[in-house]
Amino acid sequence: MEVNLRDPKSLMKLSKLGSFHQSKLSFLRSFLNEFKHWEYRRDLFNLDQKGFGRAVYSFSKNNRTYSLICFANEIKDEERSDRVIATKWDAAFTLHDGVPSENDIERLSKEVPKQEVGRLSYKELTLSRANKSVRLFNHVVECLSNGEQPDINILSKVGYLYRTTAVYGSGKFGLADRFRIKNRDEILGPFRLEMMLVYLVRQFTFDQVNHIAKNKNPSLAVQLDPNICRNLGIGNSTGLGMAPFIVNHPALLNNWIFAREMALKKIREVEKVSKEDFDIFKNCLIKSLKNVTSWHTDSEFQNKKIQKLLIDLEKFINFINKGTIDNKPYLFNEIYTWIEDNLSDECIEYIVSMMMEPYDNIVNPLLKNMSADEDKYFNIPIDRTVEELRNILEKNYSEILKIDFSKNENNQNFWFISKNKEEPRLADRYNDTGAELEQPLAIARDIKKLYEILFVSKNSLTVGKFLMEHNDLRHVVRRAFVTEKFPYAEIQDNTIGSNLMPIDMLRLKLSFFGAIKFDPRSDKWLRICMFQGAPLPNELKSFDSHWVYNSLN
Repeated sequence: MEVNLRDPKSLMKLSKLGSFHQSKLSFLRSFLNEFKHWEYRRDLFNLDQKGFGRAVYSFSKNNRTYSLICFANEIKDEERSDRVIATKWDAAFTLHDGVPSENDIERLSKEVPKQEVGRLSYKELTLSRANKSVRLFNHVVECLSNGEQPDINILSKVGYLYRTTAVYGSGKFGLADRFRIKNRDEILGPFRLEMMLVYLVRQFTFDQVNHIAKNKNPSLAVQLDPNICRNLGIGNSTGLGMAPFIVNHPALLNNWIFAREMALKKIREVEKVSKEDFDIFKNCLIKSLKNVTSWHTDSEFQNKKIQKLLIDLEKFINFINKGTIDNKPYLFNEIYTWIEDNLSDECIEYIVSMMMEPYDNIVNPLLKNMSADEDKYFNIPIDRTVEELRNILEKNYSEILKIDFSKNENNQNFWFISKNKEEPRLADRYNDTGAELEQPLAIARDIKKLYEILFVSKNSLTVGKFLMEHNDLRHVVRRAFVTEKFPYAEIQDNTIGSNLMPIDMLRLKLSFFGAIKFDPRSDKWLRICMFQGAPLPNELKSFDSHWVYNSLN
């Protein structure tokens, strides 16, 4: 039996993409699998009694070493902010290519804490900063220093001791450009080095809290229980700066979505699902309920989704427990067909992720195709005709062509770059000034404009000659030809409409990172947790690959 890939015109709607969850394809999980046989070390740990100072952690294999250099700083409570305009943080980090010398550490101590204002070198690969979750951090220190373990009920409401507010890479602020390292086998997957930084930062938070507690009360202090450590991750605050990424990288977006859709297709085509594989799926599903019930947020929008997810999961578990699908051929196809007909998007995509758990043989070969050399698709085929281009639009953008951009609500927002931090921002076209500074992120509107001009253009006219008259549409002409090769390259929605929920764009990207417990603080920024439930570095050589569902056990 052959199953069709899901239709991009419905799958690539933002409300659908904003319901994606982490899976075995997520970058933090593939990072752990890739680096589980590397040698982990803590090479330097030079903190004072209050936990301020320097530390270095590394992964090494053969002649390759990656080193996280940490700088823990003393700041005042009023200086602590998760906003991008902040200038001081509790800790700052860089991932160094190789073993840092004393001179490297000294040089970086003057630059890394400055973050965007500092200057890094080609020896540094990624850059980040993080703030303590102060009440939780202090609670843990207080308990440990008194010889007690912290209250796991309090811990579960937050899930981390620190949260990052940015992780930079690929040439920013002097960091190594991607081309220097892109052919290394161990980092072929997207964002591998960023995931390594976050994972090692997590370990630093445990070491720091243990160190402070020990110095506070040397005779009584205990170390944080490894089971508690395992169930703490690293938080992250993410705003609109991340949203344009998925618009600006259509080939890469396609490769992420295509890998997920191909995994689903191949799993649905498995004729004989073994009892062992189905039990893995079912056990992960049952265990995962704790992840959902411990998903805390003050967002009414997200709480409604969580409540609906729990109701749907109960309905689904009742369905599989009835036994009506036992021993059926193409079992996962039966399951997918049922959830598509009976459940909401949030639960459908949750179960799609879960279906990958038994199938390393299907998922792992797809991982190597999740990067993209986007320069290969930059050139526009100028010898193609207007008729061919119009046919591509009618085939690949039919939903977008239905949007009426003469209505104000379909033009409500515009994207711009902030002057201070050069970060993407969103404004109301009819109430805010600055629309003349709009960034080319209104792809739906520009595709519609392109189509209307193509409609009255001569069929045999070449694209090259067409662009001589309409150079302002070059960016969407290029995208149209990209979608000809890559069906999941384009969001099939209006990114400037009045009903836009920008956090759907953030959540899509973060789900591929491997984030859980999305906590919207508005429709424009959210907090998440990464690596919660993950094995500790000394456990990497042998760990349960379904660890993400063991959280809070």
